[in-house]
Amino acid sequence: MTPRPEGEAAHFRALETLYAAAPINRLFDSMLEIAEPGVARIRFRVDERHYHAAGAAHGTSYFKMLDDAAFYACNSLVTDRFLLTTQFNLLLTRPMKAGEVVAEGRWVSGRRRVFVADARLIDASGEEVARGTGTFMRSQIALAGLPGYRTA
Repeated sequence: MTPRPEGEAAHFRALETLYAAAPINRLFDSMLEIAEPGVARIRFRVDERHYHAAGAAHGTSYFKMLDDAAFYACNSLVTDRFLLTTQFNLLLTRPMKAGEVVAEGRWVSGRRRVFVADARLIDASGEEVARGTGTFMRSQIALAGLPGYRTA
């Protein structure tokens, strides 16, 4: 039998489960991975369902994955409260087409009330297609009370 993760690892696994349980993620074929504090990766697949009329991914896909990666990078550092996005800036540099994409978020600063993280999207060819920076704030929402967040 595999032992249950404890401490930091248990928190990371609980955040991954919380991500998977969010209703919005039924619309995206994606998976969150948190391997270390302050870093989160989301692997997802873009297909024609995500396209705008000109045949590339709509900006909502860029925003969602960048925001989620940056958010979870920050929330990996907070074990008691759910964070909320208060601001997010995007730079879309290339059209995103069908295929595998990785969103990588990295915590930059803040540990008390406000957190800042950067994120970038890398397509299947290894090209960066977008980047963003977000600001996140502690909420009054306890992580332990959210469906999907289970450390035990």
